Amino acid sequence: MSLPELDPVIHAPKRLMAMAILANTEFATFQFLKDRLDLTDSDLSKQMSTLVSAGYVKAKKRGRGPGSVTTYLMTAQGDRAYRAHRKALFAMLGEDS
Repeated sequence: MSLPELDPVIHAPKRLMAMAILANTEFATFQFLKDRLDLTDSDLSKQMSTLVSAGYVKAKKRGRGPGSVTTYLMTAQGDRAYRAHRKALFAMLGEDS
């Protein structure tokens, strides 16, 4: 029996939680994710940049300066990667997905 492959980009707990939130909603703002994950601005920015760089999340910025809003949504590639990661985790734990 071989070990299921986990996605190293998604496997980090903060990114996994962000992906879980995005998988269950159409989009989420930076502030919403920050509040839900209880992260600092810089930490959330770093985590989301990693997901954006991997092509798993798309960021949309509206406005400039203090009133600007950044919104994140999961891409089709991110959805596939998240589902595969969940399936691998459940297989590893011996549970159905």
